[in-house]
Amino acid sequence: MSPSFTEFQRLAGNYNVIPVWTEILADLTTPVALFNRCIGSDDGFLLESVDRGEHWGRWSFIGGKPLATITKENNQIYLEGSLPVAVDPEMSLLELLTDLLDVFETPHIDDFPPLHGGLVGYLGYDIVREVENLPHVPNDDKHLPDAKLSVIGDLIAIDHWKQRAFLISNVLIGDKETESSIEEKYKNSIRRLEDLAETGATGSEEPLMFPPPLDEDLPEVMSTFETDQFCLAVETAKEHIINGDIFQVVLSQRFDVELDADPFDVYRVLRQINPSPYMYFFRYEELSIVGASPEPMVRLIEGKVFSRPIAGTRKRGKTDEEDRILASELKEDPKELAEHVMLLDLARNDLGRVVEFGTETVDETMTLEKYSHVMHLTSQVSGDLRNDLGPIDVLRATLPAGTVSGAPKVRAMQIIDDLEPTKRGPYAGVVGYFDFSGNIDTAITIRTMIVKDGVASVQAGAGIVADSDPHAEDQECRNKARALLGAIPAARKMSRQRQSQK
Repeated sequence: MSPSFTEFQRLAGNYNVIPVWTEILADLTTPVALFNRCIGSDDGFLLESVDRGEHWGRWSFIGGKPLATITKENNQIYLEGSLPVAVDPEMSLLELLTDLLDVFETPHIDDFPPLHGGLVGYLGYDIVREVENLPHVPNDDKHLPDAKLSVIGDLIAIDHWKQRAFLISNVLIGDKETESSIEEKYKNSIRRLEDLAETGATGSEEPLMFPPPLDEDLPEVMSTFETDQFCLAVETAKEHIINGDIFQVVLSQRFDVELDADPFDVYRVLRQINPSPYMYFFRYEELSIVGASPEPMVRLIEGKVFSRPIAGTRKRGKTDEEDRILASELKEDPKELAEHVMLLDLARNDLGRVVEFGTETVDETMTLEKYSHVMHLTSQVSGDLRNDLGPIDVLRATLPAGTVSGAPKVRAMQIIDDLEPTKRGPYAGVVGYFDFSGNIDTAITIRTMIVKDGVASVQAGAGIVADSDPHAEDQECRNKARALLGAIPAARKMSRQRQSQK
């Protein structure tokens, strides 16, 4: 176990979050199995990554027993646990996050996982109302929290390269600790790590399961728009474009269906059929979030800011030849290219507000990336963060992404509020983490399923421009939703198979 108690005492004099950890071999287990054993039906999260849909990333993270959980709902902030800052229920969530990241200090440890302490969760689309004046709020029919973030308590960080796992217990140090209270906290963390190691090593009670078929028909869903209603909304958006209000706007629709399966089984299927750069599963008491997002929102790594907009979509072909034809069509489509250039410029403008002058660069332009159901055009912009700004300033400057709102961004969001019948909830916000070293790694909450009260909701959007075909844009929403909805029949079979074998 590390650090020693003597070293822990020394660190407690300088830092208020101290990780205690040990390493174990992880060559006989998987992230899914460890989540099942160590988190199960409790609140927790699993974060994974697949590079460009082909190679699993080096790290997977499993978290549980948070030190605190922050929820924003009905314009109020609710806190479970304790934090080292005052929390006013009426305060801005972004203000609270700024305070927390300023106050939390954790030691640098060589050769440690890239995530070991911080805040993990989601900020929904409507958090942007803390930044911009958007008075017309659509109907809140789902009553989902606008944001939910947990301060990491216990964490398993799996290093797939070295086939090892770090078991980490973060200890919160208060202002009035005594030598005996510090010793007690240290001993408690050691006990938690021992319990975590024992639970992780225990054989799973999960029955042997055969891979369910993945080619079944999609479930019947209810949409927040009838097709003709969505097409009418597209025509209205085009009128705004023709009148010069905006250049582009992203209109979305939500698809609801009774899930009739464990949300974690949906995640297990999703990681097989749609591996993506951002794979995530969050289980909370009132909802679960299952996601496979291809698009980073914003990343801040060691003082460098990255934005990677995605704009331009085609479905995947049924054969290699059809795939090549569709890819060529995408790369040569004037509408898709114009939309991509516009959103790339918007990403550059957003980053230009927070990076040092002269450091902003376009690292990639219109790279073709393929996923299970669709292919996209992507670009990347980066720059060095200004010295007088911090992580939440980056979020304020970029939220929401232009690829899920439009351009100009504020006017596009006003039109979204007018045309979409319901609040977006987590959709088009961000999901990921803010660590205590000042780094951010977040994805745009797309290709994501929200499960509440047994109902699964998947929302997807299409970028509307002057020459958009309304029916084609409606179909684009449905194509994007297929990756999530297509996981449901297989997940139902997995859940039923498990029940029948118990």
